[in-house]
Amino acid sequence: WDLVPRPNEVKPISCKWVYKVKTRSDGSIERYKARLVARGFSQQYGLDYEETFSPVAKITTVRVLLALAACKSWKLWQMDVKNAFLHGELDKDIYMEQPRGFESKIHPDYVCKLKKALYGLKQAPRAWYGKIGEFLVQSGFKVAPSDSSLFVKAKEGRLAIVLVYVDDLIITGDYSEEIQRTRENLSVRFQMKELGELKHFLGLEVERTKEGLFLGQQKYAKDLLQRYGMLDCKPISTPMDPNVRLQEDEGNDLEDMTMYRQLVGSLIYLTLTRPDISYPVGVVSRYMSKPKKPHLDAVKRILRYVKGTINFGIMYKKTIDCQVMGYCDADYAGDSCTRRSTTGYFFSLGSGAISWCSKRQPTVALSSTEAEYRSAAMAAQESTWLKQLMEDLHQSAEYQVRIFCDNLSSIRLAENPVFHARTKHIEVHYHYIREKVLEGKIEMVPTKTEEQIADILTKGLHKAKFE
Repeated sequence: WDLVPRPNEVKPISCKWVYKVKTRSDGSIERYKARLVARGFSQQYGLDYEETFSPVAKITTVRVLLALAACKSWKLWQMDVKNAFLHGELDKDIYMEQPRGFESKIHPDYVCKLKKALYGLKQAPRAWYGKIGEFLVQSGFKVAPSDSSLFVKAKEGRLAIVLVYVDDLIITGDYSEEIQRTRENLSVRFQMKELGELKHFLGLEVERTKEGLFLGQQKYAKDLLQRYGMLDCKPISTPMDPNVRLQEDEGNDLEDMTMYRQLVGSLIYLTLTRPDISYPVGVVSRYMSKPKKPHLDAVKRILRYVKGTINFGIMYKKTIDCQVMGYCDADYAGDSCTRRSTTGYFFSLGSGAISWCSKRQPTVALSSTEAEYRSAAMAAQESTWLKQLMEDLHQSAEYQVRIFCDNLSSIRLAENPVFHARTKHIEVHYHYIREKVLEGKIEMVPTKTEEQIADILTKGLHKAKFE
């Protein structure tokens, strides 16, 4: 910044020091860190900031990249940008008070006119994304249309891929000279921290084994249990009792609602590598506004299940067959309060899960066929995006994506080009699946209910079925 006299009619934003003790993975102290942050909450829209949205990589894209790297034995590198936001350029004049302890003795009443972005400013993430995006595009990378945080460079069938998540970068591919050059160029242009091969990313642990890559959150799960005093609880084999129907207004109020919300929020983050708890966590998160005693009991049951399966995660094996395939299912009128159905779908690439969803449908379905047809339509939308992502990563996507469904009527409905009286009431956008089947992009494959993997995402199951 420059120190300038305070302009009239301008209220400078304040700033503060933030102190943090950085620890290593074993808990020992690495360094003490102080950072000056601007208090951007006092900025006014239109006056000193415009656009604040900054794209970050979708977690599905991260999983697809890991699955591809496992399939093709690519190395994964991780880099971290030191003080990333300080590289961003500002397009507005912003004035800030002088930092405490560093006031100018000559001009104590002057203010700082910022030249570059600071942490805490509304537009800081946006400005940083613009900076790194511009640098990678100048280096010959192209932004993938399916995910704007994914940058791909292809030459003679070889690939270099950079995935940006704010200040964390994952670099992979088989074009090793370009990868090396990109890493060197990044270190010259920005101050980078070389973290070597990918081990930790956003709290996810990536472990290389002989078979491939293992993605898990063991440390996170252990810390979660410890924080809520459940580390010594008795484990249980399923995360939800299939006979319990939670109601909105049954049971006593909780004394500490905040604890419930924090707990459920922490569990939502655990579902990034644990599709097996997606459905129960989705159910308990519906009662965040007014949680009751039975809801907390349901959450504690999920924690008991996590205790017994703390080492679970997703294994991406090294395979030749690296194709997207999926399962879709619905539980008709499963929600006892609203009588809406629950959609569940699940996609894998090679051997491991890359995308899944467990979601209550927005309106009531009038038949089990309609509920299943809607879930197939949602799965079709996801598969179209996954195929686009694979094309952006220069992988062959010239095949029909197979989606397994255990409801023959909805398969017939998807394959039948004629609308009949019974489908008049189904919203137009749910017929997306029919279009894709007729175009030959998706193949609906019947499967037995016993082999329907997506069943786990639609309702609570008994132990044998769950396993």
